[in-house]
Amino acid sequence: MQQKPILLIDDDQSLAELLSEYLATENIKIEACHDGLSGLQKARNQDYSLILLDVMMPGLTGFEVLQALGGQHHTPIIMLTAKGDEADRVLGLTLGADDYLPKPFNPAELLARIQAIFRRIEIVAHQKAQQPISCNQIILTPATRQVEYLNQPIELTGTEFEMLHLLMQQPNQVVSKEALSEGVLNRPLAKFDRGIDMHISNIRRKLQQQGKEDCINTVRGVGYIFNSGVHPS
Repeated sequence: MQQKPILLIDDDQSLAELLSEYLATENIKIEACHDGLSGLQKARNQDYSLILLDVMMPGLTGFEVLQALGGQHHTPIIMLTAKGDEADRVLGLTLGADDYLPKPFNPAELLARIQAIFRRIEIVAHQKAQQPISCNQIILTPATRQVEYLNQPIELTGTEFEMLHLLMQQPNQVVSKEALSEGVLNRPLAKFDRGIDMHISNIRRKLQQQGKEDCINTVRGVGYIFNSGVHPS
C-alpha cells in the first residue's frame, strides 16, 4: 500500500519526531517544516494528502499560511495550536482549515481525525466516480456500467469499460500506458506488453461499429488521449 504523505508545518521538532514515528505505523509519512514560509512553499509546490499546520511559528503564522494558500488550495488542513480559544478556532475554519486540534493532544486523537478526513475524501471520490460522464456524444454510466453512443448501447467487457472510463475522466490529456496498466489491470506495465493496445483496439472497433469516428488518439510510445471533440476557439 502506498504511503500517504502529510506535511507538518510546526516549529516543535520533538513533536515532528513523535508524530513521524507514531504515524509511520499507519502507513503515513510525515514531511516536516519548522517555519511558516518554508511550509507555505512546500504546500504550494508539492502534493500532500493532508497538511498539519501550527498557528504560532517564526515568520508567518499558521493563519497567514492559510490566507496565503487561498481558496484554490484543496489539500485538507488540520490546525494544531496551543491557543484553544473559540475565536482562533473560528478564524482557522473561516480561512479554510478542515479541523482544529488544540495542544497538547493525544496522537491517537490526531490519527482518528486524519482517518476521518481520509474516509470523507474517499466517499466523495467514490460518489464522483459513479456520476455519468458525457463527452463527445458518448455517455458512460459507472453505476450501471453502461456505455451509449447516440442512445445506442456499446457492449464492452469489464476491462474495456474501466479503460474507457479512465480515459474519459481525463479528456484531452495523455493517459500513459503505465497508468492504464496499473489503474485497470492492477499490474505494472511489462516490457513488450501489448495488452493495453489490444484493449484500446477493441474499444475503437466497437465504437466504430456503431458509427462513432475514432475518438481515442495514440501518443506513440507514451499512451492514449480521449478526444472530447471540443476544440478551443
